[in-house]
Amino acid sequence: MTSSLLNLTETIRGSRLSCAWLRGGVLSALTVLAGCSVNPIYSTTGIVLSNYSEGEATPYVLQMEDSHLACSLGEGVDPLLYSFSRVTDAPDSTGSLLMLLAANCSEQRAWEEELRYLRADYQGDVPAAKDAREAMKRLNAEIATRRYEAFLRAMRAYDYDPSLDNPACPDLSTEQDELTFLLGLLTGMQAIVNDANSGAMAGVPRNIAPQAERAAQCLDNQQWAGLPNAVRALVWLLIPDTQPAGAQDPWQVFADSARLGVDNGMRISMALEAVAAETFGRPDVLETVLARFADSESGFEVREDYRLVDSVAGEVVQFISDKHWTANYGYRTPQRYFGQLSEQSQQAPAEVMDLEGLL
Repeated sequence: MTSSLLNLTETIRGSRLSCAWLRGGVLSALTVLAGCSVNPIYSTTGIVLSNYSEGEATPYVLQMEDSHLACSLGEGVDPLLYSFSRVTDAPDSTGSLLMLLAANCSEQRAWEEELRYLRADYQGDVPAAKDAREAMKRLNAEIATRRYEAFLRAMRAYDYDPSLDNPACPDLSTEQDELTFLLGLLTGMQAIVNDANSGAMAGVPRNIAPQAERAAQCLDNQQWAGLPNAVRALVWLLIPDTQPAGAQDPWQVFADSARLGVDNGMRISMALEAVAAETFGRPDVLETVLARFADSESGFEVREDYRLVDSVAGEVVQFISDKHWTANYGYRTPQRYFGQLSEQSQQAPAEVMDLEGLL
């Protein structure tokens, strides 16, 4: 025994100790001194951090209104949290939301490039338009990659294999689980659109669409503000063969889902309706959606636990409006004309400064 300890000490001094030498409880305590890569403190820290993110950080973030701050959290925390997957189970549930937020950061940058492209095109500046267009395509590839990863994580988190012919609905024990799974489906759909806008640079598989349509039926449409049916309607427009016989017209489904969204404090269904109207060339629907969204601002009560979801929905609608105004007039939507497609759509009252308080 004395000889073994002398040998061990000599090996440590020579910095040539191998982790394979460590045996038993006493020698395991020397792991840190020996420099082994497997450290039980890391796995414990990973578990604690994952549980904290799931139980505290995620609900807190979903209640935030500042989507820019939230997306920065996704970009900053995701690498840290997932680095612990080297020593413990990957935190796919929280990780899906983090990657979704990170993708929103990329999307905000892509929006700015698209508006820059539209301004350059309006002004006839060809080099600037080409540069902005290429930047936009690269960012869309980044968004698609991140959103596809968010989709995969959400499916893994709940042991759901969407590629099966008849997969059973996952076990979603809490509202947060349901929302994470539902947003994962929506994010998968968005990944397809982003990949198409990038020129298929990300290689996102298109079969996500029918898989999402089927999986969305696992969620209660009333409880989740019409979003499950809105996801299905979008798939029906993309792939008409997926629409069941006797199903409502997709545009009517969107309208019904949008009303549910206003009644349930999350207008994400209305945002998806606006995206569909723009994507499939329905300016009549787009004008109606923008007007309805603007009108909903008065007296609207947001669902406090998911304020971030509604905030992102509002930014999507604002961007679609800004695209229309920039393409047609060269500038973003003037705030007093939000909900309209032109200054002539509705006579807006002149802004008058209230001087009573100054007298």
